[in-house]
This record gives sequence, C-alpha cells and structure tokens, in this order.
Amino acid sequence: MNLPSRFLLLIARLPGTTFAAGLTLVSMTQPAPAATATTPVELIERAAFFGNPTRAQARLSPDGKWLSWLAPRDGVLNIWVAPIDSLDAAKPLTSEKKRPIREHYWSQNSRLVLFINDAGGDENFLLYGVDVASGALRNFTPFQKTRAAIVGTSTSKPDEILVGLNNRNPQFHDIHRLNVTTGELTLVLENNAWAGFVPDDTLRLRLAQRQTPAGGFEVFELSADHKPAAQPLLAVAPEDSLTTNVLTYTTDGSLLYVLDSRGRDTSALVALDQKGGPSRPIAQSGQADVGDVLLHPRTRVAQAYRVNYLKPEWFAIDPALKPDLDFLQRELKGDVQITSRTTDDRLWTVAVDPVIAPAAFHLYDRAAKKLTRLFVMRPELEGKPLAPMHPVEIKTRDGLTLTAFLSLPLGADANGDARPEQPLPMVLNVHGGPWARDSYGFHPEHQWMANRGYAVLSVNYRGSSGLGKKFLNAANGEFAGKMHHDLIDAVNWAVAEKIAPAERIAIYGGSYGGYATLVGLTFTPDVFACGVDIVGPSSLVTLIESFPAYWAPFLEATWYKRVGDPRTKEGREDLLARSPISRVTAIKKPLLIAQGANDPRVTQKESDQLVAIMKQKQIPVTYALYSDEGHGFARPQNRTSFYAVTEAFLAKHLGGRFQPAGNDFDGSSLVVPEGADNVPGLPEALAAKPPAP
Repeated sequence: MNLPSRFLLLIARLPGTTFAAGLTLVSMTQPAPAATATTPVELIERAAFFGNPTRAQARLSPDGKWLSWLAPRDGVLNIWVAPIDSLDAAKPLTSEKKRPIREHYWSQNSRLVLFINDAGGDENFLLYGVDVASGALRNFTPFQKTRAAIVGTSTSKPDEILVGLNNRNPQFHDIHRLNVTTGELTLVLENNAWAGFVPDDTLRLRLAQRQTPAGGFEVFELSADHKPAAQPLLAVAPEDSLTTNVLTYTTDGSLLYVLDSRGRDTSALVALDQKGGPSRPIAQSGQADVGDVLLHPRTRVAQAYRVNYLKPEWFAIDPALKPDLDFLQRELKGDVQITSRTTDDRLWTVAVDPVIAPAAFHLYDRAAKKLTRLFVMRPELEGKPLAPMHPVEIKTRDGLTLTAFLSLPLGADANGDARPEQPLPMVLNVHGGPWARDSYGFHPEHQWMANRGYAVLSVNYRGSSGLGKKFLNAANGEFAGKMHHDLIDAVNWAVAEKIAPAERIAIYGGSYGGYATLVGLTFTPDVFACGVDIVGPSSLVTLIESFPAYWAPFLEATWYKRVGDPRTKEGREDLLARSPISRVTAIKKPLLIAQGANDPRVTQKESDQLVAIMKQKQIPVTYALYSDEGHGFARPQNRTSFYAVTEAFLAKHLGGRFQPAGNDFDGSSLVVPEGADNVPGLPEALAAKPPAP
C-alpha cells in the first residue's frame, strides 16, 4: 500500500533510487530434481538474486572528486567512498550493524553523504550525515516517532537543505532549515494544513499543496512570510489528482515544471512561465505518462524525459544532450539510467539494465565520450542462464488493454515467440501500490521463479500508474471488482495461449499484491492452486483506520474517494464486502502469509485477524512473522528465510524444483506461529535455526 507519487516528491521521502537489500546465503545443499516439463538448467542460488549486491547505487559528489556506493560491511549494506581518480582507495564511511542503508545522497557542498534509516521497518526515517574527510557521523534529526524528509536542496546555498519533520504534530511536517556543516536546525514554518511544499533554489518556500474535500488538490503560491494567495495557482480535479504532480523550479526561478494530465489523458511535462508568459507542454506521449525527467544539475532546466509503455524510452528535449543519450544507448545495450551528474556536467554515473544480465554501473566522461565500467551489481549472475522478459498486451472483458510482462524458463520457448512448447505451472506476480506499476527489465523474482521452472506473469491491472488517467481512474471503487477481473482475464489469457494449465497457477504478491492474493483465494476460490500473501490487508476497514497519521493530508483525495470511506455506515459496509476477511470460509487452496511486525502501512493486525479466523474454522494456513521488519523485508537474513519458505511452498503445490533451506534461517527473526507442517522441510529448518541475535 503506497503513498501517491506526488506526495513522495513534495514531502514524503528523499529523492532518488530505492535499492532493496536481499538475501545472504551461507552454504548450499544439493537441489531437488526438476519437476517441470522443461529441460533442466543450472539451479541458480537464491542469494544470487536476493542477497546483498557486491556494490550498488553509484553516486558522484557534485564537485566530481568522489564516488560513493553501497556495499556490504560485515554483511550489512553500508556507504563506501573513494576518490574519483583512485577507486582502489575505497573506504567504508558508515558502520551499520543490523539495518541496511538502502539510499544515500551527496550534500551540495560535496563534504557529506546523507542517508535515511529507520528502526525495524517502522518507517520513522531519521536523517543522518557522514563527513567524507573525518568519517564523523551525525544524526541531524534525533527525535522519537518522527519521519524526516528532505523538502529542498540548493546549488546557491550548498551548506543548507530544507527538512520536513512531524515530531510536533504527527499529521503534518513542519519545515526546518538544516545547516549540514554545523547541524543547526531552524524552524521555517509550523505546518498545520499543508500536504507538501515546493521551494526554489534559494530555499524559499514558493508553493504549498492541500487536498480538497472533493478528492482533488490545490496548489497555492506563498508570500515571503508564507501566506497563501487568495486563489490557487493550480486547481486539480479528483480525476487528475494522481496524474498531475508539481516537480520543481528552474534554478533562476523563471520556470515551474509540472507533470500535468489536465485536459489530456496522459501526463505531459508542462513549463509554467513565472514571468507572465503562457504555459507550454514540452514533452508528451499518447501511450503513457511522461515519467522520469532529466534536469540539468546546475540550472534545473529539463533536458530529457522518459516514457514507459511496454518498454522504457528516453527522448531528448535539449538538442545538446541527444548525442550523449544516443552514445549511451548505442554502447550500453539495455535500459539506461543516469544516476548522478557533477555540477559542471562533465561526469555522469550511468546504470544499464540488460534484462538477461545483472545491472552494471559506468562512469561517463562527456567531453572525452569515454565510458569506464565501475562495477556489476551482482557479478555472480554473469554468465548464468537468465530468462528473457516478454512485454505483452492483454484485452480485458470490458475492452481495456493491459500491459503485462511474461518470463519463461530458459529452454521452454525454443522459437522465442513468448509461448512455451508445452504449458507450464505459472505464478501470477501482482505488484503493490495499487498506484504503481510493473515494468520491463531485470526482475529478480521473475528470474528466480523462471529458474525454478515456472512461467511468471506480471500485469498492470487497471489502477496501475504511468498509463494515463483513464486507465488509473478505471479502478475507482473496484477493489475486489474490476481490478480483480483484470487479473482473472490475464489468467484466462495465459490458459488460452497454452502458457499454463488452468489447475497449476499460483497468485503471489506484496502489499496490494498481497490483498489481491487474498481476494483471489476468497472471491475466486477455484481459480488458483495456492497463494502467497506478503504484508497484504485482510480488511479494508481496519487497513484504512490504521494508516500512519502523516497520511491524513491526502486520505480524502486517495483512499476515501478511490477505495471507500469507513467513516460512513454505507462506506464501511461496502469496504467490508470487498474485504477477504468477510469471505474466509470460501478459502479452499493452500495459503502462505508473511508479515513484518512493525509494518506501519499494513499492520500485523491484518494478518493476525485472518489467521485467527482460519485457525478457528480449521482452514490450513502457514504464517511467517518477522519481529524486526515492516512493509517488506530489508534484513538479508529475513529475506533468505522468506524466499526459502516460499520456494518450498510453491514446489509442493505447483511442482517446480527448489533449493532446500539449509542454514538459510540463520540470523533471521522468523517465527511460524501457524502451519509450519504445511511446508516441506520447514519444521526441520526451524528446529535447526540458531536463536536470533
């Protein structure tokens, strides 16, 4: 269950690329024989897909003197740094012992590396900075039950940033100016009304956003003393509220960039002239929303944009950048992402995703047109039998077109037509959100499942983002309705295309995907052979009523209007009618549930209450619970144990092959309060598991 993207950009988290840490495998036992109809290929170790990467997330300091990345230190992801001209002199900057660091960023003064981290998955992220020269670590936001977020950075004030903190009122983030050199935190605005803010390069708050009772939002210009204008600069109706998003000002303040779907279906990149001129669309596509926008590191002028329908594609806005994009695409085969740029724009770090090989990072010298390979994230996957991904389109019963992505076991599709020679057991892997999407690219779960002998299908059901507002709004009021029909239509397509036999299809997913799994086993109990629910809600009423306080500023515009309103009797009854908890007795097929005890989005209550009813009704269920995790599993030991359990569960019910657990449970907090006997080898692995540290 995700926050809408516009709030992520305005106040919810640090900007940048999220990296999910995975498994660490200590030792292996021999794999079980393959039970599928495909020719067996090498069984790739789980750790190669989900374990800690060798290195990840390359970042250049703005002055171009340093390169940083994430890499394990004593088995935990930490920040490392090296001089750009002496990468062999790398040193670790941090020494986290338990919770991995998953995102990091440079301060504009190039003296500190910033990162956020929480405790046990509670999403109370605090902001830290570590001095590159001295290694001194500082907690800039040493508060309890607080979620910190960077609101603005500045090239003209490189020692300062704006930080949002909800330590005074958990619903709203007060805005503070932080001097990253001295650590001084100064209150700028006590916030009691606004969902988000947009500053300019001087770190003056220029815009503030709030939701409307109708379910849309308004954006107001702020005076120097933070008084809002009498009329909104932007008035966004409910149908545009998740596809319109204020981005940023150019450094000189002359333009304001907005991703805007008003008056069109797909979001366009629009420039609003701040000197009285007309607004103008500068990038758009008829197939999908404009997604990523590449801004010049000093001027913040938009230079390129990306559109992602079946495959992602970059387009240049600035003609001066087109030769660089063409060169990178020609030299690096796959999806190219520019992950950092120096202020003078001479050096870039570039990641490439080849889909059938692990991602790699390169250093690009623009002046010399020179690429230097920095590292491969997962070198243990190089040369391994990885499966291609096939983008497909699927028609729904009511005429929508779904974009979907199919992976088949290597060797199962001799002529490469995205159809196996004979039907295979299949996993329908449902993305979370629901206002998110699946995309073409290297997908570790696709690769893992395909390697075990399964066809894997991920579907952008209605409500998925990035595909226009009509497609997104088609999901309004359709939890357990047409959103689920889309998944069933995809299953029927796979059966009709002889990709999978109807009786050997599993449903699997996390967050909304976990809810979809529970809906699949309760609303359509005869369709799936089994289900895996990861942090999925069982009741839409208790889900919405337990959301974190800082979600309040946008609940009206998203959950109440798009899903349902538990504050009214009619709304509550409707939400319960679409909740799996109301249909528990319909469950016929095996179910595996995994839950983090500290999850603030989908709380442990969602899994506990479902398991309690199933136990009372004597309906078999396996429940995996992690005491030190939240909305997903960050610690590699926990992920190791989860994927080991899931692999054995799927093998039992779909017939694929699996790698025995061995000592994959070591160091995890896993407990199985219910149903361990339902999974092959699980009781023995739990008995052999050392106590958690």
